[in-house]
Amino acid sequence: MIVARDLAPAQLDSLLGRTSPVVKLAIAVIWFVGLATTIRFAPPVVLAGAAAIAGLTIGRIPPGDLLRAVAPIWLAALGLAFFNTLFAAANTDPASVTVGQVGPFRVTQEALAAGVGLGLRLIAVGAVGAVFVLTTDSTRLADSLVQQAGLSPRFAYGALAAYQAVPRFGEDLTTLRQARRLRGLRGGWHPRLLVGLLVLAIRHGDRVALAMDARAFGSGPRSYYREVRWGPIDLIMVIGALALLVAALGLAG
Repeated sequence: MIVARDLAPAQLDSLLGRTSPVVKLAIAVIWFVGLATTIRFAPPVVLAGAAAIAGLTIGRIPPGDLLRAVAPIWLAALGLAFFNTLFAAANTDPASVTVGQVGPFRVTQEALAAGVGLGLRLIAVGAVGAVFVLTTDSTRLADSLVQQAGLSPRFAYGALAAYQAVPRFGEDLTTLRQARRLRGLRGGWHPRLLVGLLVLAIRHGDRVALAMDARAFGSGPRSYYREVRWGPIDLIMVIGALALLVAALGLAG
């Protein structure tokens, strides 16, 4: 899972940053569905490239942040492509065209195409997801899901609290290690750290639950301090994304 640090004002004020989070989420889902309909190489390459270019230009994402976000996805895609190519059922078909040999394993053209296609699709999914996370404020996403998508406030803001708690685990782990060093113990990995993290997570969850109950979440209709409204940018983004998806899938023909 990609967890972004605090986004820079330039990213939040960019064209992608001002686009409705629900619109960006819907575009991502539609692109993922479109990628699931083909194993050709062109569509995922086009969509991944378009997402990266959009993130760097109209999303104002620093190149270093984007590279750090997609690097784990690239490693996972390489592993997925390699193992799906190596252990594909097509490699045992005598009628398939052999393109190489990896040790005792025979690699066929069909297996290679399927494996590389899966890897490219994962790269495209990772690029789209990274651009979404790096141009979307988590609080605005929850507000948009409640106001524009009609999601339950209990679920939306509960998920927001859980998402924002993920970086806190790293801070808690650092604090626990420092506390162990102050007591003369080793500050490295120890099973008791898990117990400490669990206790801190439960306490943090209790505080968040009490704060939400104190603000009467889920008790009835309520007004919104941060209103998320539809705008011309949202319509332009939808039309452009659909046109790009159709063009990318057309390259598979």
